[in-house]
Formats: sequence, C-alpha cells, structure tokens
Amino acid sequence: MKTILKIARTELALLFYSPIAWFLLIAFLFQSGLMYTSTLEGTLTTQDLGGMGLKYLELLTYRTFGPPYGIWPRLVRSLYLYLPLLTMGLMSREINAGTIRLLYSSPIKVREIIFGKFLSMMVYNLALIIILAFISVLGIFNIQHADAGMLFTSLLGVYLLLCTYAAIGLFMSCLTSYQVVAALSTLVVLAALSYIGELWQDIDFVRDLAYFLSIEGRANHLLLGLISTRDIVYFLVIIGMFLAFAIYKLRGDRESRPWVVKAGRYVLVFAGTLTIGYISSRPSMTGYIDTTTNKYLTLTANAQKVIKEMGNKPLEVTSYINLLDGRYWYGKPEQRNTDLARWEPYLRFKPDIKFRYVYYYDSPADKNLFKYNPGLTLPQLAERYAKSFKVDLSSFKTPAEIRRTIDLRPEQNRYVMDLHYDGHQTFLRLFDDRDVFPSETETSAALKRLMRAKMPKIVFAQGESERSIDKLGDRHFKYLTNAISFRYSLVNQGFDVSKVFLHDEDIPEDITALVIADPKMAFDSVSRRKIQRYIADGGNLLIAGEPGRQDIVNPLLAPLGIRMMEGMMVERNNDFSPQLIQPYLTTDAAAITRQLNEDFKDSLVVAMHGAAGLSVSRGGPFTAIPLAMTARERSWNKKVRPDENMIELAEDEEAPRSMGMGGIAVAISDGPGSGGNNKKPAASDPNPDLLRYDSSQGDQRGPLPAVVGLTRTINGREQRIVVAGDADFLSNAELGRYNIKTCNFDFSTAIFSWFAHGEFPIDTSRPPSQDKRLDITDSGLAFLKVMLMGILPGLLLIFGSILLIRRKRK
Repeated sequence: MKTILKIARTELALLFYSPIAWFLLIAFLFQSGLMYTSTLEGTLTTQDLGGMGLKYLELLTYRTFGPPYGIWPRLVRSLYLYLPLLTMGLMSREINAGTIRLLYSSPIKVREIIFGKFLSMMVYNLALIIILAFISVLGIFNIQHADAGMLFTSLLGVYLLLCTYAAIGLFMSCLTSYQVVAALSTLVVLAALSYIGELWQDIDFVRDLAYFLSIEGRANHLLLGLISTRDIVYFLVIIGMFLAFAIYKLRGDRESRPWVVKAGRYVLVFAGTLTIGYISSRPSMTGYIDTTTNKYLTLTANAQKVIKEMGNKPLEVTSYINLLDGRYWYGKPEQRNTDLARWEPYLRFKPDIKFRYVYYYDSPADKNLFKYNPGLTLPQLAERYAKSFKVDLSSFKTPAEIRRTIDLRPEQNRYVMDLHYDGHQTFLRLFDDRDVFPSETETSAALKRLMRAKMPKIVFAQGESERSIDKLGDRHFKYLTNAISFRYSLVNQGFDVSKVFLHDEDIPEDITALVIADPKMAFDSVSRRKIQRYIADGGNLLIAGEPGRQDIVNPLLAPLGIRMMEGMMVERNNDFSPQLIQPYLTTDAAAITRQLNEDFKDSLVVAMHGAAGLSVSRGGPFTAIPLAMTARERSWNKKVRPDENMIELAEDEEAPRSMGMGGIAVAISDGPGSGGNNKKPAASDPNPDLLRYDSSQGDQRGPLPAVVGLTRTINGREQRIVVAGDADFLSNAELGRYNIKTCNFDFSTAIFSWFAHGEFPIDTSRPPSQDKRLDITDSGLAFLKVMLMGILPGLLLIFGSILLIRRKRK
C-alpha cells in the first residue's frame, strides 16, 4: 500500500507541475460558474416577473441541477473531453521515455503501478468534485429549502463517472507510446460506450449486453438523488475491468506466453464483469436509497400499499403490440429497456413481475389508415408497415392467430398491457395524451382490480332519454365514464360503469352510486318506486337536472328536502352567454380530494351551460352541504325562463368549445366562424342586455347553490346524495372546455370519489415541493458571476502560475 501511495504522490506532483492540470481546473470552474449563474438568472427573471409564472416555480433544485437540462447533466456531457487530456500521459509518457523499463526492473508489482496512477487520478477527480460541491453549497443558500440530499448524491454520481473515465483513459494509455493517440483512443472508447446502448436493440441477447455496457445516462439516477446498488456496482465493475485490462497489458509486455493465454485473460475479466453486472442488476438483488426530500423517485405511500397487498404471488404483464397501431413506436423491440425502466419503481417493491411481449397486426382504431391507403388489404398494409419498420412480418401474429389467444377488438386493437395475478386478469392501457403511459394512479387502480372481486360500481339510469355513457356527442358522458383512451375516465381510475333500464330492470344491490342525468320524460310508477326504494334503503345517488325539466326531477327530490327552483340561473358576463354559469367551489367541496383543494386555492370554477338554482328545505331528513355556489354580484335565478331568442340577443360571442382530450375533437357549432346562426346586438343598440334582474318577477339574487351534497346515517352507514341543477358540467363538451379555467373534471371525479369514500381514484399525489423560490437578489447574482467567473478562476490562475514558475526555477 505504501508503494501505491508513493506512486500516486509522484504522479500528482507531475500533474500539478504541468500547466494542463491547472488549465482544466480553471476551465471547469469557469464553465460550472457560467452554467450555474445563467440558470439562476433565468429563474430569477421568472420570479421577479411574478404572476402565473410563480405557480410553475417548483422543484427548483431539480430544475437547476438535475437531468435532462440542469447543470449536472450538461457538465457530465463535457467531462469526457477533460479526462483524456490528463490520462493520455499516465503510461504513454513512461513508455515513450523508456522509464517503464526502470519500473519493470524495480521491486514494484505491475498492479501497484496501475493502482498508484489510478489513485492519483482519483485525487484529481476529487478536486473537480470540490468545485461542484462549492456550487452545491451555493445552491443550498440560493434556493429556499433546497434538496440537499439530491445535490450531494449527484456529486457521488459525477465522481464515479469521472473515475470510470479515468480507468478507461489509463488502459488506453497503456496501449501506445504516443500521448495524442492515447487521448484520441480514449475519446473513441468513451463514444463507443455512450452509443452502444442504441445498437442492435432488436436482438434480445445483444440488447441486454449492449444496454449493460452502455455508459450513457448511467449516472442519471444518482444525479436525480436515487442511490441503487445496481448503478454503484456497474461503475465499480467497469472501473475494475479496465484496470485489470491495464494490468494484463503491462504483464503481457513482460511475459512470453501464447496469445491465446493472453487473450483468455481479457475474456475471463470481461465474462466476470458481465456476470457480476447481470447478478447485481436483478430486481431481487438491487437495493435503493431515495435521498430526495419528498421521495420523488419512490412510489407514493398508497401505491406502495397496493403493491404490499399483492404479497409474494407473481404478477405477469403481457404487452400486446399492434404493428398497425400508432403506438407501435413505443412497443418496438428497441424500446424494451425503456419499458422496463418505466416498471422499475414497481420492481423495487415487487421483483417477481414477469414481462412478455406479443406482436401482432390487426385492424387499428384509426380507420383513416385504410382511407389513405386505398386498395390495400389488411395483410398488404401490414407488409408495407413491416417493410417500413424493417421488421420481419412472420414474427407478428395474424388477426386469426391473435384472436385464438385473446380478442383485443373491445380494446380497439391498441397497444395494451394484459395483467394476470392469482387467476385474475385486467387491462392496463395507454392513453391519447402527452404522457401516453399510465401513471401511478392508473397502474395502482389496475393492480387493485386484480385483487378485488368487487370494484366501485357506478350505474347510469336509462330509458327516459337520459344522457348516454356510450356517445361522443357534446351533451353525453362517454369521456367521463368509459372512454378507454382517456386517462381520467372512470373505467381507468378503478370504477366499473354500467347502465340500468329502470322500467325493465331492478337497480343492482351492490352498486356504489346510481346516476340519474337529465331525464327528459317523466318516470313511470314502476321506475319511480324503484328509485324511492333505493333511496329509502340508503343508496348513494347523483341527480342532475336541467332548467325546464323541474316537473320531472322535483318529484324525485321532494323526499330529500331539496328542489330545483323555477326558471334558470343567469350570469352577467362580457365574454359568454348569460346561461353559462360559473359557480365557485365551497370549502366543503375542497375537502373531498387534494386536487380539488388545489383548484379551490386557484379559484377555479365549474362551468355549467344552463342551470337551475337549488333550494334546500330547513329541517329536512338530510344534512345539506353546498358544493358549488354562484357569485353574488353577477348571478341570479330568473324565475321566468327567457326564451332562446332572448338569450341569443343577450350573449356576446361565446367562443366555440372543443375537446382537448384523447386526441378526439368534439366542437360546438354555435361559436363564431362555425357557420351557425350566431347573433349579436348591433353596436348602435343602446340596450344590448335584455336579461335584467327583476325582483317583481320573482327573480332571486345569488349566491345560490348549483350543486348540493346531502348526507344522513341510515342502516348503520352514511348515505351520500349529490343534486345538481345542471347535467352539462359532466358532459364531454364541458369537460373539454378550454376558454375558461375550469375544474369540471376534477369536480366530477371528486363526486364519485366521495361516493367511494375516497378509495378510488387512488391518491398518488405528493406533498408540494418546498424549493419554490430563490433567495438571491440581482446584485447578489451579479456578485456570484464575478466570483465564479472572475475572482476564483483568477486566484487559481495566480496560484498555479506561482507554483509552475517556482518549479521551473528549481
């Protein structure tokens, strides 16, 4: 060990008595300071501007330092340019000067030479890390409540990466006497290790081998704040492999042995590296430490609870991937490791998850595929796609073959994951939104479904022309209930959804809630008795009416001590029709879910296109809880409902609405430019507002309840009922309204969550980040720039120059 330390000390002296080591330190300090201050400057500008931009200022530690756009990954991408300039002379200098013969003739072992020189590089790398540690300390002071755990774990990741680069450079320096060649060879090897993970990813065995050897992104977990034994072992075995290569190279130069023996040593080291890497990367052999403040890289507590309930029984995930589906890109064999990375948080807690991938072709959900490929049959279209993707069509199951295994037509032949656990099965879907893949919420709901024989069931009454759960029209409820491609549909959040025709069928006994949405015809005596019996037995209920249908809905509401007021509510607004009501959430509504509480803080409204006010009787059988209330200043209930012509004359260009969900557009044609008969008063009209408040006509000023919750205890449990004076707030059109900041979907989902006592949707939200603001002024930032890019590099330059001049004089 003493010999190793002496060699390391000698090598360090040579390093620091050369200008290149000081030059790299100064350049690295300047680059780090430039990146840090420029990033802070952009964030500080946003903070000083204030307004809505402040809402998005969160996770500042991650945004400043973390992947993919923070300081650390940008520095990491440039580090491979620094180290070869230092490592190129470690052994090349000895070989070129002939001093290697003196080392061979001395009582020094080859491994001591290699370890000593590598130790010197470890110390130099530590000097680089000290610079980054100084930047990290500045970050702790400059960012309020900075995530210190993430910052210091990131330093470990950068240090391991630097040492890996050094080991590779040391080996390459052993291969040649020319330092420039050693530097260029190091760059080539580093580039090869960076890009090898993108090669041959369509071949199973080669894909796993190449992915293990790839150094690209290997430090990302550490840069984010997650320590895993797999990543630590990877860096250690790669370092060990190249150090072993260097030792065997020097030994081979001194020995006279057959090339087979020499090559066998390298093969054995390489095989041992792969074996250790493979074993250490198994989920059951991997340990994790999440050092972030809010455990951002770990499943939330509720998701962990679901995984824990699954016990030791294995879970099988079979991905069915359609060649003709637009999501085939995400399921290509080349994306296999990316897919496994998405499951890594779950494998951390349940390592016995097995994965299978089945490829097939069948008619896709996008029928335009045939429209734009006229005359082609399904096999011909598949052949064209296979040729374009450069895959063998014979490896894809035909429609007949896949249907013998599973019929995916109800899933629209989309990319879908088929989960099997303990004899139960369910689908986990991909969605038509920006994130595409299911989040913790949807995944946890699917896993929960595998373990439960009964899920919360919402039943929608039909038969009196109520809103449909199967239609995409503006007024219907498909997106809310069972649109499989829409992430937030109830079926993807853990609910079962079905219909009941009250005249012919009984209301199921095991349901979570019954929904009666905008019946247009009066219930017959049979249906009415069924509803009354269901309410009397303590069943949960959502009744949503519409203005003009009070005579149909109020008989159902009478026993509940609530009624829809005559007429309809109107709201004075410069931008929208008077019948577009925008009630605010109440504190009771905000308490239902965490997301609704955030909406309440942001003063979001519930958009209701045509609503009747609600009147609650005192001393009724239920406790009434207002959930959404209209504004007092600009809304009232107009007892005499205005006709449509009056509304058209009073409105001022309501913008068309369009669905922003699932990639499917649903537009209302009464907006400007739609070709409808949209009318507006002439500019010369002295009195464009024909909808005036008139107390003599029975008008009632707000605030008025638009949605009310009712509760009582019956049969030993709490009965929950929601009454709304509008059904449109649940509709496809209002859920996708983009011209008002609404919380319709959060509110709708919260109602069903209330019925399910908060069990679904599963709450996987995290506490808000605390690192939301910078604690630095413009003058402070200016001083940082001077210090990091002027004073400190200048001091290093002066110190290094003095040292080099004194050395030269000696």
